[in-house]
Amino acid sequence: MVLPVPLYRLQCGVNSYDWGKVGSESAAARFAAATPSDTLSIQSDKPYAELWMGTHPSNPSKDLQTGRTLLDLVQTNQMLLAPSVNAKYGPKLPFLFKVLSINKALSIQAHPNKKLAEQLHARDPGNYPDDNHKPEMAIAITDFEGLCGFRPLGEIAHFFSSVAPLRQLVGEDTAKAFIATVRGQESDDSSESTTQNKRALQSAFAALMKSSPEDIASATKSLVAEAESKGVEFADGGIEATSGKVMSELVIRLNKQFPDDIGLFVLFFLNYVQLSPGEALFLKADDIHAYLSGDIIECMAASDNVVRAGFTPKFKDVQTLVDLLTYNYAPIEEQKMTPQEYPYVVLNRTAYSSGSEAILYDPPIDEFSVIRSVLRGSGSKATFDPLDGPSVIICTGGKGKITVGSKTEEIKEGYVFFVGATAELVLESEGAADEEFTTFKAFCEVQDHSNGA
Repeated sequence: MVLPVPLYRLQCGVNSYDWGKVGSESAAARFAAATPSDTLSIQSDKPYAELWMGTHPSNPSKDLQTGRTLLDLVQTNQMLLAPSVNAKYGPKLPFLFKVLSINKALSIQAHPNKKLAEQLHARDPGNYPDDNHKPEMAIAITDFEGLCGFRPLGEIAHFFSSVAPLRQLVGEDTAKAFIATVRGQESDDSSESTTQNKRALQSAFAALMKSSPEDIASATKSLVAEAESKGVEFADGGIEATSGKVMSELVIRLNKQFPDDIGLFVLFFLNYVQLSPGEALFLKADDIHAYLSGDIIECMAASDNVVRAGFTPKFKDVQTLVDLLTYNYAPIEEQKMTPQEYPYVVLNRTAYSSGSEAILYDPPIDEFSVIRSVLRGSGSKATFDPLDGPSVIICTGGKGKITVGSKTEEIKEGYVFFVGATAELVLESEGAADEEFTTFKAFCEVQDHSNGA
């Protein structure tokens, strides 16, 4: 029996959440609409937030030609996943690939580790729909801003000293105790100091998160008034990483999106980050974060578990969030990823001369890695070595051809393909000389090909 060529064009669903970009401004919506569908017609006044690519049952992708779900395809022919991937993760993709289009803040959130995910799912499957952990990676498609991880403790202490409404909510005694604990030992990485610092950070954060709605509303009124009146001098001019001007603008903007929300004060605990296209972050399970604006490629372990505590109309689980966080603190630069040239690809001579590239984002987990390839000019070609695992590819700009074995298909902005294990993949640009043909490929190999194993 001759098996079909393991290349399938996918139809992928787009979720509409309040924080998404509206209409065709949303990359997630435009990409979804690039594939024929009886159910999607972009509405100019509707927000479109997430394009999902994968086998997760909450929004499974389908083979465009047959209408079968991708989950059904890989369960029917498990060689598409590779025996090693199937043995470790079962007959499904171990990752979930997404495009997010963010118009206003996502929730203050974290994702549970594997053990906690199992407990939460057993206890509350309605709000925690699976038992998996959810480490994730975000790669900017457009300019992006977000809040990621706890700031260095000296920065938090500065805000406690300079922002009276924040001190008011946390409590004067708690704020003073925090400042006294961390003063002079923010950079002391001894076990004893780190334990004391984390305990002080957890105490201050928990005190903030337990504030009553009435106290939050009162403190918000004072906070916004300070931001509006002081501008660049807000929070004594801010800190080196985030100026007073930036902080005041964030407070004013976020309060318009979520009036009287505790998230306005969490802002002072978290690193503020801006990414340019191609820059990336990795977030471990238990890392606190909130995305604020922009379009990103996101890849994560195949889970939909989110513990929320602010900037959201959805279910909040404040105590679980306070308890699950690790309270690690570090400058945002430590959470940014450093992508590397991907070694298992041949870029043809035309591609080299025009500056084409294939860049690997390889987080410290097993479930996924991502390759961003940019081919410049017609005829530029990238030939990827076979992988012992599955891949999902999306084109985010330009146009070209995708070839696996004897099968060649057109690929352009918004097109999504699944490529089965052990298949050589060829991408070729068909754009103008000054046009970039850009794709992102998520993949999994149990034997880590990305590190040369």
